[in-house]
Amino acid sequence: MSRRTERIAEQLRSEIARVLREEATDPRTRLVTLTRVDVAPDLSNALVFWSALDIRDADSAEDTQDALESAASFVRRHLAQVLPLRRVPALHFRYDPSLVLGDQTLSLLRSLADEDG
Repeated sequence: MSRRTERIAEQLRSEIARVLREEATDPRTRLVTLTRVDVAPDLSNALVFWSALDIRDADSAEDTQDALESAASFVRRHLAQVLPLRRVPALHFRYDPSLVLGDQTLSLLRSLADEDG
């Protein structure tokens, strides 16, 4: 990824997070953490990786995924208004389980430390 696409990806991540937190009306999108955004070199598509600590099963992840996909056009319109880009990429969301896995790992380590202590 070039320096320019990295900079644009970070701008997109920051602004998408703000829109989901402050302007989206669906409560399923409020507690989402955007972990990374990958932007195509031609800026036609952006893959937005998301996670949430309140995701405990596949059904809740799928429900949040559906909410994000339905909000994609709303978010893209807001991005077009605030970012100085000639073309705003199409947004595609993908679940990233790293936060949940990290939380589970820390819980396991704490339980092992409690057993030893």
